[in-house]
Amino acid sequence: MKYESDIITVAVVNFKLKAGKKEQNVSRILDFSRSAAKRGADMIVFPEMCTVGYDFFVDESIPRKEKEDISEPIDGPTCKRIVEVAKQNEIYIVVGMAEKDKDTGELYNIAFVAGPEGAIGAYRKIHPWDFENSWCKKGDTPFMFDTKWGPISVGICYDTYHFPELMRHYANQGSRLYLNPTAILEDYTTTSNSKGSKNYYALTLEYGALTNGIFVASANLAGRDNFSYFGGGSCIIGPKIQNGAEIEVAYYAGDVDNVQAGMFLETLDLSLATRGIFKDNKYVGAPDYRPEVYKKFL
Repeated sequence: MKYESDIITVAVVNFKLKAGKKEQNVSRILDFSRSAAKRGADMIVFPEMCTVGYDFFVDESIPRKEKEDISEPIDGPTCKRIVEVAKQNEIYIVVGMAEKDKDTGELYNIAFVAGPEGAIGAYRKIHPWDFENSWCKKGDTPFMFDTKWGPISVGICYDTYHFPELMRHYANQGSRLYLNPTAILEDYTTTSNSKGSKNYYALTLEYGALTNGIFVASANLAGRDNFSYFGGGSCIIGPKIQNGAEIEVAYYAGDVDNVQAGMFLETLDLSLATRGIFKDNKYVGAPDYRPEVYKKFL
């Protein structure tokens, strides 16, 4: 498959939010986006639930009505501001936030996407994690958007780490770049020296990039929200060039151990995203990936 371009510059943000302060968070999202565009970024990715905060929505002491009131439809004022900056700066902006469906009133954990042409749409998280299900409805539709670099795909956090089917589906459909807005804690345990959640985060991202032969851009919250401490580690990883038959991934931008707020940016060559298991094996004339067989397992 040929694309208009293989070369894309992507930015991911370790985002230190102001808990419950939507106006301040959105203003900083827009400022980061303008800065990324000035530095040559074609696309910037922000974390999961970064317009208000992750803790606001999982806090059972906050009434449901307040969560509904602060959420917006994807044609609401926050998304309109994002669209305006995306158009003015000719950049794709991907932002994790809470959506209120204007027809049903249901709440969703989404990644909203705007680009130089305007509003593109949103991915609704298919697999809300644990107590997220107390406030948001499950999405049910994969989401890719067309660009001159080919289709770019989106998942959110738990989708990426425990449900490899989603990234694999996207790669099979031609995606060479997968975006992962996320909210990963510094540590899930109470042991001060444990880095369990961060190790888990890195290993699963690397697995996805490695087995699907694509690039992954992941943006995480950083630092204290309300009661949670998020681990940062925003990064861009993908196929590694090297001599020999070994298969590895490279970190192109960011560092999984860096919790400091900031933006990481790199120019990628998506032609390295070979997506080998989805191409015809020369010995059999068909891909090694066999979804028609896997359906029999169900």
